[in-house]
Amino acid sequence: MTTHSPATPGRASEPSPSARLSRGIGAAVRRGLARITSDVIAPYQSAVIRIGFSLTWLALLLREWVHRNELYGADSPWSWAMAREWNMTNRAFTVLMWHDSRLWFEIVYVAAIAASVMLLLGWRTRTASLLFMIGVLALQNRNLFVGDGGEDVIHVMAIYLVFTRCGRVWSLDARRAAHGRDGGRDVVGIVMWAFFTAVLALVTGLGKLDTGWALLLWGLVFAQLAWWLVRRYGPGEPRTVMEMVGNVVHSGAMFVIAAQVCLIYAVSGWYKVQGSFWQDGTALYYVLHLDDVTPWPALSHAIANSSLIVLLLTYGTVIVEVAFPFTLFNSRVRTIMVAIMMSMHAGIGILLGLPFFALAMITADALFLPTALLRRAGDRVARAVSRRRAVVPTPQVPFRATGREVRLHGRASSLRRPNR
Repeated sequence: MTTHSPATPGRASEPSPSARLSRGIGAAVRRGLARITSDVIAPYQSAVIRIGFSLTWLALLLREWVHRNELYGADSPWSWAMAREWNMTNRAFTVLMWHDSRLWFEIVYVAAIAASVMLLLGWRTRTASLLFMIGVLALQNRNLFVGDGGEDVIHVMAIYLVFTRCGRVWSLDARRAAHGRDGGRDVVGIVMWAFFTAVLALVTGLGKLDTGWALLLWGLVFAQLAWWLVRRYGPGEPRTVMEMVGNVVHSGAMFVIAAQVCLIYAVSGWYKVQGSFWQDGTALYYVLHLDDVTPWPALSHAIANSSLIVLLLTYGTVIVEVAFPFTLFNSRVRTIMVAIMMSMHAGIGILLGLPFFALAMITADALFLPTALLRRAGDRVARAVSRRRAVVPTPQVPFRATGREVRLHGRASSLRRPNR
């Protein structure tokens, strides 16, 4: 005869551990979806990478202004015909292949500089990010053999920036929105997009674009048109839905950018691990003796002559690169690691003469800085700018002593004729 023990009161209603786990995962997913759809995530981080990458590319274009024709133009050893043949095999997009005239090259180069300034200031950020991408791809795909690694990072990030809402803070767009001048009627924006659409229709009709890039660019045009129509004529639920879609796309792009940075460090670190010079700790010794990347030979040789410093820097570089993706789950450790990576790239920029590579990677590292730190830095910069504006030099006002009382800068001064 089998006996059954009485059920413990309240025990039957308790969920199983697997049910509690599934409920917890479901709640976390719901909170995550609500977070990425209701607001723009990481607005300060996206603003930092917008400013950093546009500033780096602008500085590179201005520095190479004198040598622009030798690098990307008609005087380049990699001729226009060779570039055209190469691009036909790899389907690389560049508007410089549309015509081989020197005038067209100069227009594209100046337009790339203008787009960099627009994106740096955050003026018409959606348009600026698209033009910035076109300018970066136009020049870099014209000559793939020019660059030091930093251009490759900007090449990839310029595409991702198009899908981010990187102008929500620290931009002229944000300032215009804060003053209530971000309504549906945007004459400048309409003119810019109408001109871009006309050019896109022309080059599409002439067969200058392949199918993939044509679909991408026309998709961006129609998305911008839909956004403008919703803001102009559907301010209720349609605008809410468009905002949610834009936030989701922005979140996805930011995730891809973060994953790209982690992939760069992981691949670089694991490739270094397989190298014999990195394994025995002597890799940096040989790097510091290369004439092409040692702008300060005395400093480089002084560091290379210390076996302990070379050993620590070599192993330290491998360790931080391999460990970087695994340190992002703890905020304190992540901040320390980001500071280490920024210092490492600053040292690379100085010792090896790779300033643009260093600036590009420092910008990529800044993506993982905490929001509170970025806000404090932005507030300090804003206060410093405000103080400089408040300090106005007193103008020299010419006057003649007439014996009358005049008022200068809020002060009454009695000016009398001298006794004769």
